[in-house]
Amino acid sequence: MHKYDLCKLLREELKNGSVDLVARPSGQVLRERVERDIAGEEDGASVALDFSRIGIIDYSCADEIIAKLISRLLGGEYGNRYIVLAGLSENQKENVEVALERKDLAVIAHMRDGRGVLLGNLNNYLKETLHFVSEKGKIAAGELSEKFKLPANTSGTRLLNLHKKRLVKRTDEVRNGGRVWVYETI
Repeated sequence: MHKYDLCKLLREELKNGSVDLVARPSGQVLRERVERDIAGEEDGASVALDFSRIGIIDYSCADEIIAKLISRLLGGEYGNRYIVLAGLSENQKENVEVALERKDLAVIAHMRDGRGVLLGNLNNYLKETLHFVSEKGKIAAGELSEKFKLPANTSGTRLLNLHKKRLVKRTDEVRNGGRVWVYETI
């Protein structure tokens, strides 16, 4: 996982010494920098946007940076890459979550206290599926079918939907003599 220290990027781009992410224009400058950096990552890369040295983030900045990045990620603009948030405080989490919810988006975040949380909107059955993937670390659709007594196509669809939302990675593996899609935590 590649960690992007947002405080460092903020200081490089704005050169004003601030550790706060406020106002849409500041968010745009930082988002554009992150987009340039993401473009240089290899296929399948996971990027953690690190908020641990950031002070506050207001709603407009959260919308400009995070909601737009996630929306564009889902739109395929960054190829086969993944974004998670890291080092979030409870105050930062609130504005980020509102920005994501208003656009019906979701992202995995790791709080400063080490807890992993899902921010934004996700159907309950997908939350349940994501929780199972998180518990196991890596699963195939058959394991989900077995655990929840679901038809194979339902399990496969749930996992594919989580992958399309960039909440899990997908790779193919040979298992029991055949190729299967395997889904794993980011």
